[in-house]
Amino acid sequence: MSADPKNPGRREFLKIGTAAGIGTALAAIKPASGSEPASSGESRSQFKAAPIGTVRIGFVGVGGMGSAHVQNLLAIDGVVIKAVCDIVEDKVARAQKWVEEAGQPKPAGYSRGPWDFKRMCETEDLDLVFTATPWEWHVPVLLAAMKNGKHAATEVPAAMSLDDCWALVETAEKTGKHCQMMENCCYDRIELMTLNLVRKGMLGEILHAEAGYLHDLRGVKFSPEGEGLWRRAWSRKLDGNLYPTHGLGPVAQCLNVNRGDVFDYLVSLSSTTRGLHEYAVDAFGADSPQARERFVLGDVNTSLIKTKLGKTIILIHDTNLPRPYTRITLVQGTKGIAMKWPDRIYIEGKADKPHSWDDFEKFAAEFEHPLWKAIAAKGEGRGHGGMDYIEDYRLIESLRKGEPLDQDVYDAAAWSAIVEASCRSVARKGKPVGIPDFTRGRWKTNPPLGIITPA
Repeated sequence: MSADPKNPGRREFLKIGTAAGIGTALAAIKPASGSEPASSGESRSQFKAAPIGTVRIGFVGVGGMGSAHVQNLLAIDGVVIKAVCDIVEDKVARAQKWVEEAGQPKPAGYSRGPWDFKRMCETEDLDLVFTATPWEWHVPVLLAAMKNGKHAATEVPAAMSLDDCWALVETAEKTGKHCQMMENCCYDRIELMTLNLVRKGMLGEILHAEAGYLHDLRGVKFSPEGEGLWRRAWSRKLDGNLYPTHGLGPVAQCLNVNRGDVFDYLVSLSSTTRGLHEYAVDAFGADSPQARERFVLGDVNTSLIKTKLGKTIILIHDTNLPRPYTRITLVQGTKGIAMKWPDRIYIEGKADKPHSWDDFEKFAAEFEHPLWKAIAAKGEGRGHGGMDYIEDYRLIESLRKGEPLDQDVYDAAAWSAIVEASCRSVARKGKPVGIPDFTRGRWKTNPPLGIITPA
């Protein structure tokens, strides 16, 4: 275990990273000035970069999700992984072996400490830097990538504070580089089919949506490895929706957020906190260090979001209590309603019986999303039912063709902004909190995300 402050070991890295990230987020939970930074570069809505024949990638963080992305990328044409960075040297070596087994040259390894990604960004000839690190390190990696002339991609959420959301937007605009948050749930089957139904007008005008992340993570948070080394710390410091994007991303696309509409404000309330403490008592004993921890994250957080055009979204975060997994995923319009968990749909005039749900499969032959039809089979066995592979495929395809990304930096900022906005509202007993318009009004003319048809 290293004691060198210039090259800290794994536990020192986690302490540094968690403290830095939480400190930034906590410092931001105060009354906002209401001002928005002036743009230091041109608008990047619908931004197109020059096509890249072969995308040279440097990967930061090759643990659980990072390894899954590396293996996906190695199965996609036009990708070369040139560098791998992680604080654990064995993980770097493991990823290097995978790359070599895929027939590519051994990538450079970076494992000199938590900030070694900066050296990678400064010295390697890369097109894209992709990070799957703990949350508090997403923004430092993304900024280092863009400031060194690389496109950037990150696991979710992109940022944990509004200041960091703005930093991503400002840096992307100034450098003219892509910055994408890899929200895989936008590429799941029912979410894609629902978007296709919306674009075909089958649900009418979309007025309301419900979404969330409802996942029993008690075992994960108390694990002695992986996310357990850092994720539980956020539950001791912040009370709000700490993980909004899995549920929010797909319904935001259906509501044309940043592309015809924009988030306006939210109100947010949290229940009291019981789940993590009771789990710790049962699992480790009443006198254990884990049972003596004090948590502030409410076990269930519920936020109500209003858009500028008057649409509403109910968003729930629930990770501390026993429950089966769900993301809810409900989209409701003037002609019908589509819902996941369970999968069911009602379209007025199309239903088998009035006021009765139909199975989604009734509409699959006509409305299955062409992206799912074309790509899903290649993603079988590659994580989360294939949606992880599709999101990686789409990022690479867009970079190679020089097309706008499906999810841009404004989406990354707006979807991630819910973290701090919800914490502010909870702290103020549910008072409304404004959500910045990261597009600075360009949402009024940005075209909605279309239905992607692979070549």
